[in-house]
Amino acid sequence: MTLPLLKPAPATGAPDRPWIGYPRTLMRLVAGTNINALTLLATDYLNHFNEAVMLIELVPSMPDCMADLHEWHPVSYVEHFRRSELSDGPLAILAYENSPPQYREPFDDTVARINHTILEAVAALDKSIADGASETALTELAGHIGQRLAVLQGMANALIHGAETANDQSTVDALIGS
Repeated sequence: MTLPLLKPAPATGAPDRPWIGYPRTLMRLVAGTNINALTLLATDYLNHFNEAVMLIELVPSMPDCMADLHEWHPVSYVEHFRRSELSDGPLAILAYENSPPQYREPFDDTVARINHTILEAVAALDKSIADGASETALTELAGHIGQRLAVLQGMANALIHGAETANDQSTVDALIGS
């Protein structure tokens, strides 16, 4: 598929974001892909977080998984699709770069919160293991972290599918009983 040429962002857009300038055309280009035509965001990016979540859940029964968890690091949306072998990767990048701000900004904020939560989780699990925490204590900690990440990933998924706002931290805390 040949992608349309980029042109500079319009005066109302962020100057550092490429802009296709033809949102209806871009919405047609994403038809039949896993890229949402309204938000121009793709759920495939959330797979990047699933690996870390799975490892966090495994740590209580298999503490050796911490080595794999230490290898996980945040990857931007664009970098994720650059590295992917998905045929729609270049289109996903172009779509993301042109995602309407009312979707992209809360999405990016939520992704930052997910990354922060995972990195905090690694540190908390490291400390608990170093302090000699029992499997039960590690299970409780990993469960709490998993709940928080599930809420955040649900928020990111909702934003991809058209929600225009994400919940603030107090709402997240209330949802998981923190």
